[in-house]
Amino acid sequence: MPYQFNFQAVLSHWPLLAHGAWVTLVLTFWATIAGFVVGTLCAVARTSGPVWLQRIAGAYVEVIRNTPLLIQAYFLIFGLASTGMRLPIMVGAVLALVVNVGAYTAEVMRAGIESIKAGQVEAAGCLGLTQRQIFMHVVLRPAMERVYPSLASLYVLLMLGSSVLSAVGVEELFGTSNRVQSATYRNFEVFIVLGVIYLGLTMIMRLTFWALGLILFPRRRKLGTPL
Repeated sequence: MPYQFNFQAVLSHWPLLAHGAWVTLVLTFWATIAGFVVGTLCAVARTSGPVWLQRIAGAYVEVIRNTPLLIQAYFLIFGLASTGMRLPIMVGAVLALVVNVGAYTAEVMRAGIESIKAGQVEAAGCLGLTQRQIFMHVVLRPAMERVYPSLASLYVLLMLGSSVLSAVGVEELFGTSNRVQSATYRNFEVFIVLGVIYLGLTMIMRLTFWALGLILFPRRRKLGTPL
């Protein structure tokens, strides 16, 4: 007997799926902002900080990049709770994503910073720019401009990877889909709808990063360089 699709049963739970998609976007938004800040600070520490700070930043990057996000989430949400430090589930979820993506951002930004030639920094110094002006306008901004496509892809992957947080009780998109499956017993249809929603979220994020790139980097827009 051929399988009979019944998407209506799944789509009737659209408020639940919409809520899950919204939670996924909120998690991604805050994790992207905080993760970029953490990653940039670590990149600066690894490229121009004192030796002890370079080692701490390097250890953080290596530990996080070589352990699964799910383990990190369990540690931050359940591990800290066992010591008496109880965090709201959403706060713990954002913290886990920030810790994870911050390490990857650090390596991407470090590559961008190290791509800036020393001659550019020396020329800026000869023009009388302060150390802060040199760092912000000659090092950091051009570095971010060079690695912006990689950062955008990284944060899109962050959104997709946030689905593993359903394992620790976060009611994001994948977590809410489990409730829809339990209510409808239409697993195949649920995963098809889930894939379409994730595809839509990915397109929205890529369009947002593209528009943001046009605003942040007008030089690339004028030169026609892909963002």
